[in-house]
Amino acid sequence: KGVIRVKDISKALGVKPPSVVDALKKLDEKGLVEYEKYDRILLTEKGNEIAEGIYAKHRFLTRFFVDILGIPPEIAEQDACEFEHYVHDVTVQRMREFASFLQEQCPYVLKQFLKHNLPEEEKLEK
Repeated sequence: KGVIRVKDISKALGVKPPSVVDALKKLDEKGLVEYEKYDRILLTEKGNEIAEGIYAKHRFLTRFFVDILGIPPEIAEQDACEFEHYVHDVTVQRMREFASFLQEQCPYVLKQFLKHNLPEEEKLEK
């Protein structure tokens, strides 16, 4: 929507509104959001840069888990949500380089790995 309110965040995260307000106050103090009680919440330029970086990391991790490791998309999405906040940028960069190497230099090996290492539920379907 371009605009978000405390109740929207509370509902999306499954937490109580006072918890959201406490977090927003801390983010406001760090200059990452503009927050006024009973008003809309906006990311600052700095907050937006951080959010974009985390989202880019999330997208990459999800694709890596699905395309390289063969993780089912719904699990990959969930794991990326957790992993993106804790993994160092250097680690993500090396994962990118590894994925690129596999896809460019060893596509056959990658296909064989994925074919022979399907999750048990997928093996049953085939």
